[in-house]
Amino acid sequence: MTTTNAVISSNFIENIINEDLKTNKNNSKVHTRFPPEPNGYLHIGHAKSICLNFGIAKEYQGLCNLRFDDTNPSKEEVEYVDSIQEDVKWLGFDWDDRMFYASDYFEEIYNCAVKLIKAGKAYVCDLSPQEMREYRGTLTEPGKNSPHRERSVDENLALFAGMRAGEFADGSKVLRAKIDMASPNLNLRDPILYRIMRAQHHRTGNTWCIYPMYDFAHPISDALEGITHSICTLEFEDHRPLYDWLISSLAMEARPQQIEFARLNITNMVMSKRKLRMLVEEGLVDGWDDPRMPTISGLRRRGYTPEAIRDFCERIGIAKSNSTVDIAMLEHCIREDLNSKAIRAMAVLRPLKVVITNYPEGQVEELETENNPEQPEMGSRTIPFSREIYIEQDDFMEVPIKKFFRLAPGQEVRLKNAYFIKCEEVIKDETTGEIIELRCTYDPETKSGSGTTRKVKGTLHWVSAPQAAQAEVRLYDYLLSEEEDAEQGEKDFKEAMNPNSMIRLTNCMVEPSLLKATADQRYQFLRQGYFCLDAKDSTAELPVFNRVVGLRDSWAKAQKA
Repeated sequence: MTTTNAVISSNFIENIINEDLKTNKNNSKVHTRFPPEPNGYLHIGHAKSICLNFGIAKEYQGLCNLRFDDTNPSKEEVEYVDSIQEDVKWLGFDWDDRMFYASDYFEEIYNCAVKLIKAGKAYVCDLSPQEMREYRGTLTEPGKNSPHRERSVDENLALFAGMRAGEFADGSKVLRAKIDMASPNLNLRDPILYRIMRAQHHRTGNTWCIYPMYDFAHPISDALEGITHSICTLEFEDHRPLYDWLISSLAMEARPQQIEFARLNITNMVMSKRKLRMLVEEGLVDGWDDPRMPTISGLRRRGYTPEAIRDFCERIGIAKSNSTVDIAMLEHCIREDLNSKAIRAMAVLRPLKVVITNYPEGQVEELETENNPEQPEMGSRTIPFSREIYIEQDDFMEVPIKKFFRLAPGQEVRLKNAYFIKCEEVIKDETTGEIIELRCTYDPETKSGSGTTRKVKGTLHWVSAPQAAQAEVRLYDYLLSEEEDAEQGEKDFKEAMNPNSMIRLTNCMVEPSLLKATADQRYQFLRQGYFCLDAKDSTAELPVFNRVVGLRDSWAKAQKA
């Protein structure tokens, strides 16, 4: 893991909670929340937050709420609400009966705004967005007060009521907090609390035409729910003074504490919801659950397990400074999980036909093989062997290079769980010269388990041709050719996309047992990697398998080094 600054202790949030419990703050209660905005599917960065918030609640015998921040109806859909619930449950967490929406509190939030107006701490402003930017100032220059800042309480109350009643056009007025236009923190320069927006809300319909900003709705929602520790990502650190100002100015009974931690960045992954949405809407990927996407649904479809993702989130820890995690670490976690779970199977992705000329025609043997050598209790199965088989094209070389221990003319190899075979003849297409078939002989004394003392250096996987099932296999690679730059423009971002992020192989041959594959089972295709059935695109006639991850573990190798 590379970092831009020093990493704080992975349990710094727990240290804060431990101190709060020691002083009996919050009556020794721990109550967290996970507050996603339903404007897209969750990605693995959200998984880190889910594991943190629900995990802390579990560790301290506390509670964790699921709350949808549905304050921007122009971008929110029920589809996203449903997907978020599915993802949280799939990761292994439950909110019991504590699922809430910011829209549950729209009336209370409105009343809080009225309270601020009456206290002289909020006003209705007519400045246009451009004028507001000009008045706001810069990081080095203070802002200027709005000409509407000194409106009377009565005028502000009347205007705000008119905003709610739909008397004004969208964008013509906003409600702003009256704090300090000279504050060095731009978030305190009279931030917007409410805007006018006529949009169909997925829960409240057209009841409202004004909606609170996230920075206003969030602390109020936290306080109303009795949240004790409001854990969010580091970009909200500069928003904390506003959070605290609102809680104090509104004299909320509950006083939640906002704590920030570093968001998750992973090499070669797109971690911006806006960019992910762009990929989906422009058809550059196969929806939010495209197996190349870092969304939880995409990782699930690809074959990742909740155990692997939870393990990853635990390993990377919680930092107070921004960091980038090598994607190899995520891949290491899924390999470790699947090594003990995955059933071994044989699949030939780029088939080359082999005819064993001295094997009896019409004969079929059922050879026994283990389902998982790491877990003997998973038992064994039989695989058919016959005169005609398929091997990988890459496992044959007509003119072998040095140390090529696979099949070549006159060279002998072992077929996994079967026999030794030797290549005797190469058959080529008369027109193209392409190798289309190999003629081999086998040694019947070398059957696997027979105790033969002869040795060969190469062992190949294979499938019996008459019983083989055709399948499509999709080999996934990184969506980005390089690490994503947060400052990258949309054009640069698209140019960084890996053109080989998916390779589709449509004429693969797999052992017949894989016709009974299920989406919840993972498989290790021998010498190929880990795979799972794509339930979305598979048919009874043509199963589709997604490669979860290859076999080579560069992260584990680097740790040993």
